[in-house]
Amino acid sequence: MLLKYIIPILFAAYQHDIDVVEAACEEALKSGLRKADAILNIVSRRTNPPPPKAIEPPAHLQLKMAPIADCARYDRLGGSHATA
Repeated sequence: MLLKYIIPILFAAYQHDIDVVEAACEEALKSGLRKADAILNIVSRRTNPPPPKAIEPPAHLQLKMAPIADCARYDRLGGSHATA
């Protein structure tokens, strides 16, 4: 029964650097987490690249007039059969 919890961790050690998995295990244990899913989550956070930085759109692509939320407009477009 214990083997089914260890196999994903061993596979992560095969896929990634063993030091990363060991550090993830230590972090999980210090946090009081004991499940393989928690360890794999930590490994994933340590090995995935950070998300790309947001970029500012060029001036010619920026909105000149902000959109206005008007839910009644959708009711008018759909007709009487669109309302609940």
